[in-house]
Amino acid sequence: MNRFNLTVVKRFWAIAKLYWLGNEKKGANALLVLLGVLLLANTQLKVFLNTIQGELISALSAHNSARFWQGVIIALGGIIISGLLNSGYGYLRETIGIYWRRWLTDRFLNQYFSDRAFYQLSNFNQEIDNPDQRIAENVASFCQQSIQFFVNIIESLFVVIAFSLILWNISINLVFALLIYSILAYSITIGFYGRKLTQLHLNQLRKEADFRFGLVRIRENAESIAFYNGTSQEANKIKLLFNEVFNNFKRLILWSELYLNIFKYPFGNLTLILPALILGNQILIGKLEVGKVTEAMGAFGSVAFSVNLIMYQFEIFTKFAASIDRLYVFYEYLKQPIKETTNKTIDIVKDNRLAVENLTLETPNYQKTLFKNLSVALQPGQGLLIMGESGSGKTSLLRALAGLWNSGTGVIFRPELEEMLFLPQRPYMILGTLRDQLIYPNAKVDVSDEELRQILHRVNLSNLAERFGGFEVEKDWSYVLSLGEQQRLAFARILVTKPKYAILDEATSALDVNNEENLYRLLLETGTTFVSVGHRPNLKKFHQLIVSVSLAVSS
Repeated sequence: MNRFNLTVVKRFWAIAKLYWLGNEKKGANALLVLLGVLLLANTQLKVFLNTIQGELISALSAHNSARFWQGVIIALGGIIISGLLNSGYGYLRETIGIYWRRWLTDRFLNQYFSDRAFYQLSNFNQEIDNPDQRIAENVASFCQQSIQFFVNIIESLFVVIAFSLILWNISINLVFALLIYSILAYSITIGFYGRKLTQLHLNQLRKEADFRFGLVRIRENAESIAFYNGTSQEANKIKLLFNEVFNNFKRLILWSELYLNIFKYPFGNLTLILPALILGNQILIGKLEVGKVTEAMGAFGSVAFSVNLIMYQFEIFTKFAASIDRLYVFYEYLKQPIKETTNKTIDIVKDNRLAVENLTLETPNYQKTLFKNLSVALQPGQGLLIMGESGSGKTSLLRALAGLWNSGTGVIFRPELEEMLFLPQRPYMILGTLRDQLIYPNAKVDVSDEELRQILHRVNLSNLAERFGGFEVEKDWSYVLSLGEQQRLAFARILVTKPKYAILDEATSALDVNNEENLYRLLLETGTTFVSVGHRPNLKKFHQLIVSVSLAVSS
């Protein structure tokens, strides 16, 4: 169990130190110090109010009216100040948490998009599930709960020091009783419940994410499912995913709400009677005032709660530990450079031309060879058409040109990716306005509304802007446009961004022949060098080079 605790702490610090020892450490640590000052002041006020409470009980038992009302007035003043302090440190705590989350989210997003790690993760790593949840939810809970636990620990430390002095002054036996009580509470909670609850929380996070992802897939593929009439199968799959959530949650609440609480609540309530048992005889013989029992019970309960914070918040702690585990695994993956493989790889040479020499392309697992010894070179303004049966590896060649696949041998000569525009068969419609769609992926393109209208007219989408209320309207474009409209809109990006090179993976497959040929004529007018994947024979007349499944090259 010590090893378990140490692992959680090491993983926590590996992520936390990025911020607290990073470029914003001065401001962050200054706010943390201010938070500590507020906590210290609040703790001292708690001690003061606990003492006043004892005074009020003693005054009542002694029938001392003046002493009682003086204590009430002082207590009211302390309560007002306590409200201000608690409000201040609560606001400061949440402020620190949200600034930390902003920084850490930015850090993870930068790594997620660096070197197209998101592509590698989604295609070649099956162990790290739901990266969206890890960035959106696990980062948030990590920052917020870390600050909350820090506040609890610091406050508990102040409480232990301050109230232990009160207990020591009342009776040393109270301190010894508290020590034994705390050791038992910590040992039983961590030793018996720790690993089981953490694993159950980790499983719950994973299963909840899988269930949510299943629902997202239904939404994104609603039309296809409806056409296939696959409602029954999809419903059964989603219900199976939810059953996984349900069954794990049943085990989780069995341990957290039944087994843990059977121990936690009775053991926690011992603090209500232990001080009275220890001090009872002294009160009965008149050695101590009755108010001292009240003061001792308040101090003992506060210290016991602070020392045994893990026991009282163990449900939250184990859920937090599970979030740390998921975030740490994700962090370790993102920070590691792409592993050098011992297998042969394709060389990519940055050049002002597009060509392949002696290219042999294999699948990433090296279990299937797709092409052997392919050599072809494009002159500026030329087009290359890749034809062949489905599954023959046409799109895989485009992946190699983009640098997504490098399994194989040979050399690819190509310019920087910024000079190339890739159009997949299923166009990618980003979240944003119609203007955003047209200028994607180059956000710095300066083009007027009139120029965009002319371009839309040329790709036979003349009324698109008017139909949706202009270029600055945001829509779910993948939903409101047909596949053919999406393909024409994506093709318009070539006319807007004017790339030197274009890669088209069946980018006109949803169009009729007339629309398809119109787009290719526009492409030839731009002078763009391009590579196409297609099946229709009419495409041959727009390309100077053709590669078939037999790898024969003709012009």
